[in-house]
Amino acid sequence: MGLIISVIVHSAGIQDRDGGRYVLAKAKTKEHKKLKVWVDGGYTGKLIEWARQVLGYDLEVVKRSDINKHIFKVLPKRWIVERTLSWLSRYRRLSKDYEYDASSEVAFVHLAMIRVMLSKIEKEYT
Repeated sequence: MGLIISVIVHSAGIQDRDGGRYVLAKAKTKEHKKLKVWVDGGYTGKLIEWARQVLGYDLEVVKRSDINKHIFKVLPKRWIVERTLSWLSRYRRLSKDYEYDASSEVAFVHLAMIRVMLSKIEKEYT
């Protein structure tokens, strides 16, 4: 569905693989026992095995094909992530890095996703 389960904002000096551990561990503390997670190629390596053994999560890497990289092709499940990022980028406070504190950035992500969910509920009942 593309809704956010957990959010962590950290510095750009942390690699995606390392930040992925934080996010997945936070999802586990929120009582998400079983998750199927689609990740891009930046998360390959030890993270996939760690998530399976320690957390019991199933991580699947969605890789793009380098054969026809000049031709646009929708990758399976990757569009869900891109759509969710597009939803977030519509909000002015999330379009640029305005915040000094990471916790306020996380709060604005949560507020944006609340608004997305409310608009989906509104469309369903109108």
